[in-house]
Amino acid sequence: MRILILGGSVFLGRAFVTEALARGHQVTTFNRGTSGPDLPGVRALRGDRGNDQDLAGLTAAATGPDDPWDLVIDTSGQQPHAVARTARLLREHAARYLFVSSVHAFAGWPAEAIDEHSPLHECPADSPPDQPFSTALKAGCERAVLEQFGDRSLILNCGLLIGPHENIGRLPWWLERIARGGQVLAPGRPDLPIQLIDARDFAVFGLDLAERGASGSYLTTALPGSSTYGQLLAHCVAATGSDAELIWVADERLTAAGIEEWTELPLWATEFVDGKPYGIWQADSRKAAADGLRCRPLSQTVRDTWAWIQQRGPREGPYLQGTEVLGIDPQKERRILDGS
Repeated sequence: MRILILGGSVFLGRAFVTEALARGHQVTTFNRGTSGPDLPGVRALRGDRGNDQDLAGLTAAATGPDDPWDLVIDTSGQQPHAVARTARLLREHAARYLFVSSVHAFAGWPAEAIDEHSPLHECPADSPPDQPFSTALKAGCERAVLEQFGDRSLILNCGLLIGPHENIGRLPWWLERIARGGQVLAPGRPDLPIQLIDARDFAVFGLDLAERGASGSYLTTALPGSSTYGQLLAHCVAATGSDAELIWVADERLTAAGIEEWTELPLWATEFVDGKPYGIWQADSRKAAADGLRCRPLSQTVRDTWAWIQQRGPREGPYLQGTEVLGIDPQKERRILDGS
């Protein structure tokens, strides 16, 4: 296939490029060239999807209406206005459009369990440009793709992605913290079920579907209960060869200590809110599994991520989730472990 990837230089986009090239597809990437180098073997086009002139260059890059791209893969769409404009320009130059959305698009998540039929946030496709960040924006992006491509659309609502080249740094932070050894604050309970998906498995599934001409929406993450928080951190200990001792601290103590969910202890959030179970790890991915999604063992993802970190070397600056720094201050961690 002739594939256009909007993005393609970091993490999930990189995983799609790597897998597509391995399958022998012709890959064009479109990005600003500021987030990372393009992979060898791609045709790299430079541009900003927020710029009309740059977007117009995409249609010129297609060889013509009689020979369009077979597939557009959009891993970078965050603003409905920009996604709508991109899809509108490409609808006559591409056969299919795969949009990477998120569980954030569902109005009930994370408070409730969700599946593909769960209601989306009320965000229109024609939202004004440059909206401040909100979880609802992905829902508007989905509507923008569907309005332009209809049944030629494929929407993948990703769960929490991990793996080599992760740019947010949730799993890398845990690996580096555990590698330092000593007593490590482990949040919640070790048998808490979690759902994590390797970006490489996500890309494999997306390309499998596209090659089969599939359409529709898929919640794309590991099956509920496929692993636990305790297994995740134990794999980190094993991968790093650390002498770390995991000290499990209940949600109540962490909340009382003012620990910020997701950021100070990455991948952690309280299990119950107002006495009701939180739905963070209850995304129903059985449809994706039935249609071929296969997730490698979590231990393999952890090992491969640690090997990549060692190859990459020390990171300059902290990991960031948006503007929030990931990771707990060592002195604060020590105070909680000491019970003070």
